[in-house]
Amino acid sequence: MGKPEREFFAVTDVDWTPAMGGLVPGMYERILATDPDTGVASRLLRFDPGTDTRAAGPQIHPFWEEVYILEGALHDLTLDQTFGAGTFACRPPGMAHGPWVAPVGCLTFEVRYAA
Repeated sequence: MGKPEREFFAVTDVDWTPAMGGLVPGMYERILATDPDTGVASRLLRFDPGTDTRAAGPQIHPFWEEVYILEGALHDLTLDQTFGAGTFACRPPGMAHGPWVAPVGCLTFEVRYAA
């Protein structure tokens, strides 16, 4: 099927929904485009101040993921490093990453695509 064709639209027209099925309180996503068959997607991911993703553990998935931090910062608990606005990650399938805390909150733009 692939992602749907969409011309420019206001991202505020897309509701924030709990990310990861609500497993992590304070983490929300706006799915901008997705292919339900493959899971590839473009989304905004928001971490409210104080969000802690330890309950979800490290993440590993079968797709490529590119992440750009737009606002705030994430502290990676495994690497013990903080990444702020203007930083970027490119993760291949199978790469473990996280968990994180977002003391001041964080907003990211992510693109996921098939391997």
